[in-house]
Amino acid sequence: MNALVINCSPVRNGATARITEVISDELSKRYAVKSVCIDDYSFAFCSGCRSCHETAKCIHNDDIDLIMGEFEKADIIICVSPSYWADIPGQFKAFIDRCTPWCDTHEPHRSLSNGKKGYAVALRTGGSMGECEQIIRTISHYFGHLHIELCGSKGFCSIEHREQVAEITPEIQAFCSNI
Repeated sequence: MNALVINCSPVRNGATARITEVISDELSKRYAVKSVCIDDYSFAFCSGCRSCHETAKCIHNDDIDLIMGEFEKADIIICVSPSYWADIPGQFKAFIDRCTPWCDTHEPHRSLSNGKKGYAVALRTGGSMGECEQIIRTISHYFGHLHIELCGSKGFCSIEHREQVAEITPEIQAFCSNI
């Protein structure tokens, strides 16, 4: 089976990236794992033109099809997102917006193969779990429109720096044991 682990932060070496690394390392014991950072790809913002509602294709020709190709190859998709003002980072939101051609909100639409399992991991610097829960809801909503079943989620509070991930590594590993 193939797992795709996505660092949904534009920061390639921060706490979110470290959590992505721990998850990838843990899952690589059982799955073929590909790990990517949302910022490794170049894509335009959604133009709001709705042409994809008629054609199931976006007017932009950029890396979105590459990322969605990785989604198609994966049996398991894990999105790891930090909190940026109580929700996902703008880069991840822009990516989600551009996935409209694959979403079930209109006909015709493209679609991914059936049976994909999804997991959401959220982190924030503050101590309240509410922001993590909002991030998980956003990812769950996104997965729902792609027909990816959300099978688990985990939130982490008070994580600001990469080095702090060492404190929660046992929790991440326990979470991964259920994937």
